[in-house]
Amino acid sequence: MQLVGYSSEEVMSKNLVKEFITDEYKTAVQAVLDMALHGEETANFEFPLITKAGVRLDVLLNATTRRDEQGNVIGVVGIGQDITGRLAQEREYTRLIDTANAPIFGVDTQGRVNVWNQCAKDLVGYSNEEVMGHSLVQEFITDDFKTAVQTVLDQALQGAETENFEFPLITKNGVRIEVLLNATTRRDEQGNIIGVVGIGQDITARLAQEREYSKLIDSANAPIFGVDTFGRVNVWNQCAMKLVGYTISEVMGKNLVQEFITKEYRAAVKTVLDKALHGKETANFEFPLITKNGIRIEVLLNATTRRDEQGNVIGVVGIGQDITARLAQEREYSKLIDSANAPIFGVDTQGRVNVWNQCARKLVGYSTAEVMGYSLVKEFITKDYQASVQAVLDKALDGVETANFEFPLITKAGARIEVLLNATTRRNEHGKVIGVVGIGQDITARLAQEREYSKLIDNANAPIFGVDTFGRVNVWNKCARKIVGYTLDEVMGKNLVQEFITNEYKAAVSTVLNLALQGQETANFEFPLITKHGIRIEVLLNATTRRDEQGHVIGVVGIGQDITGRIAQEREYSKLIDTANAPIFGVDTKGSVNVWNQCARKLVGYNTDEGKWFEGESILRSGKAEDPNPDLARIRRSRIRIVQLCTYVHDVHRSDY
Repeated sequence: MQLVGYSSEEVMSKNLVKEFITDEYKTAVQAVLDMALHGEETANFEFPLITKAGVRLDVLLNATTRRDEQGNVIGVVGIGQDITGRLAQEREYTRLIDTANAPIFGVDTQGRVNVWNQCAKDLVGYSNEEVMGHSLVQEFITDDFKTAVQTVLDQALQGAETENFEFPLITKNGVRIEVLLNATTRRDEQGNIIGVVGIGQDITARLAQEREYSKLIDSANAPIFGVDTFGRVNVWNQCAMKLVGYTISEVMGKNLVQEFITKEYRAAVKTVLDKALHGKETANFEFPLITKNGIRIEVLLNATTRRDEQGNVIGVVGIGQDITARLAQEREYSKLIDSANAPIFGVDTQGRVNVWNQCARKLVGYSTAEVMGYSLVKEFITKDYQASVQAVLDKALDGVETANFEFPLITKAGARIEVLLNATTRRNEHGKVIGVVGIGQDITARLAQEREYSKLIDNANAPIFGVDTFGRVNVWNKCARKIVGYTLDEVMGKNLVQEFITNEYKAAVSTVLNLALQGQETANFEFPLITKHGIRIEVLLNATTRRDEQGHVIGVVGIGQDITGRIAQEREYSKLIDTANAPIFGVDTKGSVNVWNQCARKLVGYNTDEGKWFEGESILRSGKAEDPNPDLARIRRSRIRIVQLCTYVHDVHRSDY
């Protein structure tokens, strides 16, 4: 009454089929009742009922024959269940199965297909009509997998379900696809097995990728091995075989630690593997492997946890690098650093000393034990230099290296030594900054010598100046200051040519300096300088190229002489000669006249710029008659004697050579 909504009075004596069954089910329900009236009962017959409110209900009916005491059939009793909700849920399940994003199929107890969802249709290419009722194994499984698939189905039909079973299906187009199957037993309401449902995944692409990964691992240019959860080897690539010498058959299934690791490293390697099996991976772990030939090789290992599709740990994969040669090289480098003929130290990112070679120990006096782990700046640098040294280290830790930085170190004995430092950034294999290495030179003696040279230059009894590559004054000694009158502050950094050379000599002096900057030095170059008081002084200059320790040109040094007085004296001598009351001449090394004073000009009749007298020898040989004029004859004879004298001097000069 409650289910259908009709009261007892409304249904009693009414015809069940005609009054309460929908038209499309009247015949079927009548048949069930007639069969029960003939003693043939029906179980689990589904049919709809319409409630008084007009709602359709689905009923699962067991129709049982009703008999009197004598066994005569007197009617039918129907015991039903309202399965409206269940059917709605089943339809929802069916819809979910059909629209699922995974291939789902089902077979009955005979192995005939009775479920084939949309994804299965799309994947394999067969429609429902083409597969329903057909044997899954006989029709759609390749011959080499028929037995295995049939075994899985038979086990499921006996209640033993199978997970993650891989098998191939052949599509309608003849393409082989790989399927990962979960085979689940299918039961009815009473728990009776009525078939198998298989939920699959198309793993064709994944398997292709796995094969590609496997190929890459096997052919990788690095030793790669793997162990299962018991530490037994299950991956051993070609590089591992080549490096260690053992073949796959010699290592597979063997305990990696017990069989191939040296005794002193077994505990450490096992700890790394155990941590990885608990999800804690290890990077850059160094350990030795013993090859088949008994050779020890050093391996740098990254131990990575290996998981299945569900994230369960199934082992460890180790990707290694053979660092035997690198370690040998590092030891060689370490030996070279320690025995280098220069102080070398290193600090970590916190500024603590972690490298201190023999030369540093010898120079500063502290042993390795006395400096290792201590702050370089705070412990060993003078207070006035701590900030600047710290700045150099900080810059190097940021990747900005510094060359030729000068700073003092205090030795264990309390002596101050001067160091010229190149601060170099130190990085690990991945380029990460791990500290600073300083390669130094003890320049204590050199600085003392430089100071001595500087003192000698400054005190020299000659004007000495220097310019940089831009022509700016950077050396100006006491003598230069005294002669020219300008102080250091007044000249330092100023352009020598533009500020202190007269206009008519600027081009010439600039040329001399530029030549020296190109390595072409000049000796005995005369030029004027204007003093602070406006007096012109004459300077004889030697322009010398100035170079640094590497031979690079860094400027010019000029060592001069004040020749103002000498030039004045020369002019005075020249005036005296020219005005002397006697003929005075001079010749060069070739016998050519280069002095010819006024008296000589007056006596002989030739001016300084006339060239007739060069023909003296031809005049001697001309054989001309004496001039009748006695004065002219006397002059001619004087001229001939002068020419003869010149010729004689010239011949004497030539004979000396």
